[in-house]
Amino acid sequence: MAKRLPLIILLWLAADVYFYQALRAVVDPSAFLWAYWLIDLFLIIGIVAAIYVRRGSRTQHTLITWLLGLMLLSFIPRLFSLPFLLVEDIIRLFRGFPPRAWWVSELTLGMAAVLFLLVLFGITRGRHFYRVRRETIYFPDLPEAFDGFSITQITDVHSGSFTNAAGVQKGLDLVNAQQSEIILFTGDLVNNLASEMDRWIPAFAGLTAPMGKFSVLGNHDYGDYIQWATPEAKRDNLDRLKEVHAEIGFRLLLDEAITLFKDGQSITLLGVENWGKGGFHKYGDLKKATTEVPDDAFKILMSHDPSHWEAVTLDHHQHVHLTLSGHTHGMQFGIELFGFKWSPIKYVYKQWAGLYRNNGRFLYVNRGFGFLGLKGRIGMWPEVAVITLKRTS
Repeated sequence: MAKRLPLIILLWLAADVYFYQALRAVVDPSAFLWAYWLIDLFLIIGIVAAIYVRRGSRTQHTLITWLLGLMLLSFIPRLFSLPFLLVEDIIRLFRGFPPRAWWVSELTLGMAAVLFLLVLFGITRGRHFYRVRRETIYFPDLPEAFDGFSITQITDVHSGSFTNAAGVQKGLDLVNAQQSEIILFTGDLVNNLASEMDRWIPAFAGLTAPMGKFSVLGNHDYGDYIQWATPEAKRDNLDRLKEVHAEIGFRLLLDEAITLFKDGQSITLLGVENWGKGGFHKYGDLKKATTEVPDDAFKILMSHDPSHWEAVTLDHHQHVHLTLSGHTHGMQFGIELFGFKWSPIKYVYKQWAGLYRNNGRFLYVNRGFGFLGLKGRIGMWPEVAVITLKRTS
């Protein structure tokens, strides 16, 4: 990151200089010059400070949280308004570069103002703007007793980021309101420390489902992103987190399988430890989880990182019908309108939000319940997913 910092700052400042041209056309530049560039200066100082303070410290976390919000407020309205200026400049190029048109600059600033308000909503109210997303998935070999079986999935709680008890409870009430037969949690209960869940244990223990609550670990749950005094301290933290899962009523699956029975028929629920591509740890072992599972069993897999699906699950010798993941958060920033879906995270993860299918095997990637880094969500709202299994005739 430190090596890329000069390029990031250069691109950012270039966009600011370009946008400033619109300001100059409609506003006396002397009135806003210092304020406009002073904001950028403070943000640059903050970015450098966040990189070089102690990794995983509370100071670094606070800096990153504030910087992400302020940078988005500053940069996003400018970035998405620039096409108006670019089109005008192309026209001006063929006309000998006359002065900028007043109305184009006003349109650009108006667009920036609207985007500013949208971003402001996202970082102030978006973190608890929970949305229920529903999917019905059809399978020819689903046991008849499970036709219409409903699953509520939540993921990426990141309890260390929570401060608003009423906001969190709003999301948990929404989970219970779905009245699904089972609740599945697919990892990242905390940011780093098991103690982050202490104040939230009673609230999460209030989640109910007639056929139980089950969970797996995510990459943040292992404590890999902070410095520990000793290896034993890190191990004790993970042990405590496993206890927390039990205290909130979730059966934690660690590379293992359980059988769910209904009216004399059954399906298999699998849960693996975190497995992620790139630099993420590959703790999960799907082969171990399916050792005693019959080949013809109907299988639902909980695996935190969606990259596990293409890298391992699709090639697994047993047919895993449905995989539930999280991890990406939809980058907590994106656009979802009228069937169109976009977020910068799509350039990192091929499967990053919603339902995917490959040769009769399905993956659902939940956008996440909580938030991390950016203390909010912009367009990629926190999610409670309800998945209904149906049997095709």
